[in-house]
Amino acid sequence: MPTLLLVRHGRSTANTEGLLAGWTPGVALDDRGAAQAAALPGRLAELPLAEIVTSPLQRCRETLRPLLEARPGLTPHTDDRIGECHYGDWSGRKLTELKDEPLMDVVQAHPSAAAFPGGESMRAMQTRAAEAVREWNARVERDHGADAVYLMCSHGDIIKSLVADALGLHLDLFQRISVEPCSITAIRYTRLRPFLVRLGDTGDFASLAPREEPPADDATVGGGAGAP
Repeated sequence: MPTLLLVRHGRSTANTEGLLAGWTPGVALDDRGAAQAAALPGRLAELPLAEIVTSPLQRCRETLRPLLEARPGLTPHTDDRIGECHYGDWSGRKLTELKDEPLMDVVQAHPSAAAFPGGESMRAMQTRAAEAVREWNARVERDHGADAVYLMCSHGDIIKSLVADALGLHLDLFQRISVEPCSITAIRYTRLRPFLVRLGDTGDFASLAPREEPPADDATVGGGAGAP
């Protein structure tokens, strides 16, 4: 079965403003995110890509633009199922405000029981994304062969949930996974089991350097802004 590259969109204006974007329209890449996107064709230059699939949201489409310009023979496919989690009433709010919501404790420690007011559950988010991957795996193998490599551009929580699915981890453990903006995660699927061969690879270790303020114990809902 194929190898899937999961690219998280580049850093967005919502990331730098500390907002939980969700499906809020008009969320674009910031200057750093645009630079991350511009570097993507070079990072993937040695890989033949059979297909490119994207979330419909602007920040993902902007992330893929340089790659598609470098590979004019590829036409992107849009799949709503790998779009961001529907955060409902939380969408567009400051993460610093949301940390005091009682639901945030559930999101952190027991996400399989978390459902966002006016939105969807995290369980439903993972299910739709995993179904999309399984369908695309079959389609890519049928059209391009079992050794094909294809790419999906999606969002932090979606990618983390797909990694958990590939590793056989319960969704309640997915907050232990971290994927930075414009990172690449690679999962090789086989008939019996998937293999996680890259996780959140940016080629940049700056985010591991000590900071003036230590990182929080909680995971950042939506994925975080990455290195400063």
